[in-house]
Amino acid sequence: MEVGGERLAAIGRGLLVLVGILHGDAESNAERLLERVASYRVFADDKGKMNLDVRAVRGELLVVPQFTLAADTDTGTRASFSRAAKPDTAQRLFRHFVDRARGAGLRVECGRFGADMKVALVNDGPVTFWLEA
Repeated sequence: MEVGGERLAAIGRGLLVLVGILHGDAESNAERLLERVASYRVFADDKGKMNLDVRAVRGELLVVPQFTLAADTDTGTRASFSRAAKPDTAQRLFRHFVDRARGAGLRVECGRFGADMKVALVNDGPVTFWLEA
């Protein structure tokens, strides 16, 4: 991940976690989301079945604040972001998610809140999930 041409963060094997925070979200939502991310079985076991979580494979998290996930695209031709949490609340909850993940023993790299980030992904298999807290 780059910000302003500077390499900010990178991980090896692990998960790219795009975090969108909605109006009304609280610390409990961030904690529940972390629980789901950390325990979701998306990595293959020795039989090729998605049966292992990020901890089991000693994976890493690249956590990126992504307010555009809160976009309302139901009508019109331009997204509305009225469902997104206010920046101060979203930044606090994003930081809470990252701090809790690190406190749980996960290796975490993260994006810069509010920055124009260039995020690159090498997707090892056609696997993308939308998790909600």
